Order: sequence, then C-alpha cells, then structure tokens
Amino acid sequence: MNVEKKKGVIAILTGGGDVPGLNPAIRAVTIRALHEGYQVLGFRRGWAGPIGVLHEKNADNSKCYQVLTEEIVNKAGRTGGTFLHTSRTNPTRIAKADVPEHLREQYNEEVNDLTPEVIKTLDNLGVDYLIPIGGDDTLSYAVRLYQEGVKVVAIPKTMDNDVPGTDYCIGFSTCVTRTIEMTNRLRTTAGSHERIMIIEVFGRYAGFTAMLPTMAGAANRCVIPEYRFDIDHFTELMVYDRCINPSKYSVALVSEGAMFEGGEMMFQDTEKDAYGHMKLGGIGDLVSVKIKELSPKYNNGIPVNTINQKLGYLVRGGDPDAIDSIVPMAYGNLALDLIMAGIHGRLVVLKNGRYDNVPIDVVTSSTKVVNVDKHYNKERLRPKYKSFAMKPLFIMTSELD
Repeated sequence: MNVEKKKGVIAILTGGGDVPGLNPAIRAVTIRALHEGYQVLGFRRGWAGPIGVLHEKNADNSKCYQVLTEEIVNKAGRTGGTFLHTSRTNPTRIAKADVPEHLREQYNEEVNDLTPEVIKTLDNLGVDYLIPIGGDDTLSYAVRLYQEGVKVVAIPKTMDNDVPGTDYCIGFSTCVTRTIEMTNRLRTTAGSHERIMIIEVFGRYAGFTAMLPTMAGAANRCVIPEYRFDIDHFTELMVYDRCINPSKYSVALVSEGAMFEGGEMMFQDTEKDAYGHMKLGGIGDLVSVKIKELSPKYNNGIPVNTINQKLGYLVRGGDPDAIDSIVPMAYGNLALDLIMAGIHGRLVVLKNGRYDNVPIDVVTSSTKVVNVDKHYNKERLRPKYKSFAMKPLFIMTSELD
C-alpha cells in the first residue's frame, strides 16, 4: 500500500467553499516539493478523501487521491476553483448514512468520529506532512490532527477573510474585485430606473467583503454581521443618498449574516452542514421589501422601488486576480520552507504586509471580525477611517485592530 518514498511524502487537500487561488497554491506546493525531492499526493474532496481510502492491496483509490505531477498542476495552476475538488466534510461528525461502505460495520452510530481512519490513511500512504488549504472549519480539523500527532502546515483560504491569525486569506481579493465590478455594472440598471439597489454579499460572521468594496466607493452604505442595524434608519439613509444623486439611485451592500435590531441571522433552510452551519440567505430580500415599505416616510409619501441582487457564487467563480495568483504562490513556498526546516503545527500568514507563520491553534483559539468601534460608523452605516498611514494593504486586519 505504501507509495515509494523519496525524500518524503507531502499530501495536500482543499476543503470548504471554492475560491480563486486554490489551484495556484496547489501548484506552488507541488512544484517546489517535487524539486526538493518529495512526492506529492492530492486528496480529493477535502477531508472526504482520507476517510474514503481503501487499504486493501491494489485497491482503486483514484476517487480519493492522486499523485501530483508538474504537468497536472501547471495545467490547472492559472485557473479558478480546485481541481482536487472540495467538500464540507468534518471527519469528527460523519452521519451514519455518509460513512464509507467499507467502514459501516465498524462505525454505526448516528454520528461518528472517523479521525482514526484519517490517521490510518496518512500512515499507510507514508505521508510525512499534510498541507490543508481551507477556512476556519477545514483548519479547525487540521488543529485536531496536529493534536493527534500529525505534522500539519496549513494555508488559510476564505473569501470572507475571517481566518484568525492572518491579515489575508486566499480568495478575498478576487471576491472584493468581483463585488466592485458587478456592483458597478448593476449601477446602470439602478440609475436607469431611479431605484435603491440592495446587493447581498458573502459574510457569515465577518463583514470584510461588504466593508472593503464600500470603502472603495462601490456602494453608499453597508450593513455587516458585527452590528445589528435599525432598518428605519437604514431606509432614511438610502432615500437620502438617492435624493442627492443626480441620477436618483443609491446602492448598499448587505452581508449575508447581517441582522436587524432585535433579529437573528436569516437562513435558506434548517439543514446544517458537517460543521453545524445552516445555509445563509434572504436578508437582502427582506431588506429590499422593508425599504420599499418604509421609503414613503422619507420621500414625501412616495414609495421608492428597489433592485435586489444576490451576488453569491458569481464572486467565487472564474480565474484569480493578481493578488490571488501571487499570495497562493508565496503561501505554498512558505509551507515548503517550514517543511524543509522540519517545522510543523503552523499556519502560514500575511501580517502587516509581510509573510510569516503562526501556531496553527490560533484558528480555534480566537476569532476574526470587523472591529466595529474602530472601522464602522454606526450612524452612517459605512466604513470609517481617519488615516491610512501605516495601515495594512486591506486596512482592516485581525486581532491587532
């Protein structure tokens, strides 16, 4: 079962939502590792790959992992998404129906912890180091494996930019770029019809994906998960912005996790993923309805029509932008630097404009959200700032705020 070892074996996987920049990261890790004399395996479908591996001799495990070559990664390295595929699998909470067939006799509880199978797979494949690329859910399980003795070097990825310990996560720049681009495209329709435009964007617990485009001028206002907003006041501001605009329209970005005063997050349904999250969605719809309903109060008794658009997966599809081509390349090489030095249990990061690494357990020991008092104007419902001097590239960062 063991692969033929050279200098060692490195395994890579991608978990959680896809973002542009994953394939460049896989490419960077693979090419550098091969040049250093390692063999590289790519697990398929995130953490589902390791738990699905069959351990019988000559078993077909092509659906669970593949040996990576320069030819394979070069072909995908400039594209979006992840050619290794992804899932939201949490090996500590595998439902009985989702346990791989060959393990069902052993694991037959309603919810099962298949961590022993993950470790068995890594041992049988001779994996010396594991490089998971993901957000806080995917990497929280990487912390568990590190605590179990697996040599892990992690790479942060999420378009919400909310992995603790780093100023930057792969996918964020492309998300912001796409949001600005698409919001500006939609302005022509909003202006033509003289409407208030509400655009729902990603952001479960953190509002960075709404804050940065608004700060860049893509929208008049934004509402974020970190601050429960008064819909009446929000409507007043949006009607005012429309009134003073010669083209008679206004634009707001609404984080999917944003909440009304006294309200809670809105979900598309009650089904939870393996990490306990229900799928968010619908706050943009409700905000649009309420603004039209309340607008006559601030518009001389005349209602203002709205345009409501959810950007959703449009901002995570397609090729990476420049930053999400460069940072993954650097992160991949940083991971290899650590491995070459025999260091593990680390998360590669960007801090204050410089590449670095921090202990991996920062992922589970802290949170990363917008510092409302410092960066958000609660009265104007938009970003605030006094000076950009000595600020990081994306202004709002992490616990140093």
